[in-house]
Amino acid sequence: MTDRNEPVMQPTLEEARQNHKVLVQRIRFHDQRYYKDAAPEISDADYDRLRADLIRLETLYPELQTADSPTRTVGAAPAEGFAKVRHARPMLSLANAFEDEDVVEFLARARKGLNLREDDQLAVVAEPKIDGLSASLRYENRRLVVAATRGDGTEGEDVTRNMLTIDDVPDTLPDDAPDLVEVRGEVYMGKADFAALNERRAEAGEALFANPRNAAAGSLRQLDPEITRKRPLKFFAYAWGEVSAPLAATQWGALDRLEQFGFTVNPLRRLCRGADELLERYREIGDGRHALDYDIDGVVYKIDRLDWQALLGQVARAPRWAIAHKFPAEQAKTRLLGIEIQVGRTGALTPVAHLEPVTVGGVVVSRATLHNEDEIARKDIRIGDLVVVQRAGDVIPQVVEVVVAERPNDTRPFEAPTICPACGSHAVREPGEAVRRCTGGLICPAQAVERLKHFVSRDATDIEGLGRKEVEAFFEDGLIRSPVDIYTLPQRQETGEIDLTKRAGWGRKSVDNLLAAIEARRRLPLDRFIFALGIRHVGQNTAKLLARNYLTFDAWRAGLEAAADPESPARADLDAIAGIGPVVAEALTDFMAEAHNREVLEALIAEVEVIEADIPAQVSGSLSGKTLVFTGKLEKLTRESAKRRAEQHGATVASSVSSATSILVAGAAAGSKLTKAREKGIEVWTEDEFLEATGGAAENGEG
Repeated sequence: MTDRNEPVMQPTLEEARQNHKVLVQRIRFHDQRYYKDAAPEISDADYDRLRADLIRLETLYPELQTADSPTRTVGAAPAEGFAKVRHARPMLSLANAFEDEDVVEFLARARKGLNLREDDQLAVVAEPKIDGLSASLRYENRRLVVAATRGDGTEGEDVTRNMLTIDDVPDTLPDDAPDLVEVRGEVYMGKADFAALNERRAEAGEALFANPRNAAAGSLRQLDPEITRKRPLKFFAYAWGEVSAPLAATQWGALDRLEQFGFTVNPLRRLCRGADELLERYREIGDGRHALDYDIDGVVYKIDRLDWQALLGQVARAPRWAIAHKFPAEQAKTRLLGIEIQVGRTGALTPVAHLEPVTVGGVVVSRATLHNEDEIARKDIRIGDLVVVQRAGDVIPQVVEVVVAERPNDTRPFEAPTICPACGSHAVREPGEAVRRCTGGLICPAQAVERLKHFVSRDATDIEGLGRKEVEAFFEDGLIRSPVDIYTLPQRQETGEIDLTKRAGWGRKSVDNLLAAIEARRRLPLDRFIFALGIRHVGQNTAKLLARNYLTFDAWRAGLEAAADPESPARADLDAIAGIGPVVAEALTDFMAEAHNREVLEALIAEVEVIEADIPAQVSGSLSGKTLVFTGKLEKLTRESAKRRAEQHGATVASSVSSATSILVAGAAAGSKLTKAREKGIEVWTEDEFLEATGGAAENGEG
C-alpha cells in the first residue's frame, strides 16, 4: 500500500481525463463480472484500488465526474430473464476503510457532522461484512410479496420464488411487525455446504463454482426455483428499506427487532464506543474469521442512533453514517515452478504462475495470475523464485513480489513469447497496449473455443444445454469450429452425418433438448447478435447503442463497411453515437474489414434471423428530432443536467460534431468542436439560448 506521506505527482487535466476513461471502463467491466456474472476476475483489494484511484481523479478534477460514474452508482444493471423490481429506497453501497486511521477519520467526520462535544458518547455497531449477494425482502401486511437482488442499487431482479426456498427467510412476519417493511441482508452459502455442492457437481461432471459467493449468486439467480431449493443458501438480515413504522430508535434495537421477526442476525455484532473498541473488535473478528463457516471480508461500522444516521445522510452511493473496514489481503510464500501462457477469446496472451501448493487464508493455492509481461518485468519475476502470493476475495490469487534475497543463482529473466502457444501464429504487442495478442484470429483454436463459449453465453445467444464444458468437448471432437456449426447441428443430426446420442452422457432426451434450444435461438435481437460476435471492446451496452442507432443488421453491416474510410460520412456518423469512442469505432471497423469475419457473418445470416431493434419511444418537445452536442464549460448547468434537459425536450445528445448534428451548445473556452461546427454551418447556441429553449433558468440543484 502506498505510504500516506509519499508525495504523489498530480496529473494534468488531459492525463486525468484519459486515466479516468480507462478506470471507468475497467470498473464497469469488473462490476459486470462480479454483480451480474458472479465470476469476478480480480481480487476485492485490486477492485478497491481501482475505485480509490477513480475517487482521487474526481476529487482533483470534479468536472470528470458524471451522473453515471462508478463513484456514484452501485452494482450492475439487472440481468435479462428476470422481472425488474424498483427499490422504494435505494440499496446503497459502503465507503471503505483500509487503515486504522481511516476509522478514526470516519468517527471524526461523524462527530463533526453531528456537532458533538468532546465528551458526548458516540455508540457504533460493529458486525462482520458477509461476502455474499445483497437482497431486499418486501413484506406487506406481514406477508412476503417480493424479493429482489440489489442490481444497480435502484433496480434489481425479482427472485421472490427463489428466496422463499431459503429456510432463513420467513414467509410471514409476526403480528407486531409493521404493515410494510423491507428487510435487507446478505444471501450466502456456508463453506461446508459449498464444498459438498462442488463435490456433487464434480461427480456429475458439472463445472465447479470458484467460491461460496459465486455459488450463492449463481444459485439465487436461477430461473428454476427448484434448482435453488436444492442449493444450501442462507440469509443474514442486517438492514431495512421502506417501513410503515419505525423498527426501533437505534441500529442495535432494530437488529433485535428483526431477530424477533424470525430472521437470522449475525451473532458476532457488538456495540462499541470509540475507535479503540472498534479496532479491537475488528481484530477479534479478523483473528477468528477462518473458524467461521461463512466468508467475510471485513467489519461494518454503523452509527447506532437512527436519528443521527438521518442527520448525517448520504453521498451519491454510500451513507455517511457507515463504513466497511476491509481485511488486508492474505499472503504466503511459495516457490514459482513455471509460467504458463493462456490464450483468451480476444487473442490476449496471459501469463499464469504455476506454484508449489501453499495454503493462503485456509485455501490451497497452486496457480496465480501474473497479469502481463510488464508486471512480470516490473517485479522481476523469474521461474524458481520464492514469491509472495496474495489472496483476497476468493478469486484467483496474484504474485505480489519476489523474495530476491532467496533467489537461486541460475534464474533468468522472463521472455515474453512471440509465437502463440495454441496455434503457432505470431504474437504481437501493439503500441499503447499492455498485452500481447495472437494474430491467428479464428484459426487459433484457443480463441475459437473462447469465442464459441462467449457466443452461447447467457447474455449472448443463451443456448441452454451448450455450456462451457460442452463447447470444449464439441470443439475438440470437431463438431463445432465456428458459430455457424452450432446452427447446423440439428440438420447434421437429422441426416445422420453425426449422432450425438452416441456421446457419453448424451441420451435421446438431452440431445432433443439441445436441438430444441438451438432452434429456439434462431431469432436474435440485433443487440444480442452483435454482442455474441465477441468484437473487442463491444460489451452489452455498446451493442445496444449500435442496435438502436442502426436498427437493422444490414444497416449495421453496411455502416461499418463504409466507416472503414476515416473521412467518410459513415465514420462521422459512427463517431457521433454517444458512448462510441475512437477505440471502439476502430475495433468495429477492423472487425468488419477482416474477410473471414465477413464470411462468418454471411454464413450466420443464412441460419439466423436478426430481429430489428426496437425504436425508442420519441419524446415530444421543443427539440424533438434534433441532435445536440455540448462543448466548453457551462456556467449555469452541469453537463449531465444539460444533457438531461435536452433529452426531456426530445433531443438526442451526441459526444462529437458530425453531419448529423443539429445544434452545438457552446460554453466558455469552447475549442475544436466549435470550429468544426462553424465550418459545417451547424447552428451554434449559447448556454442562455439553450436554457431559453428548454424552459428558462436552471432550477435549484441543476447547476
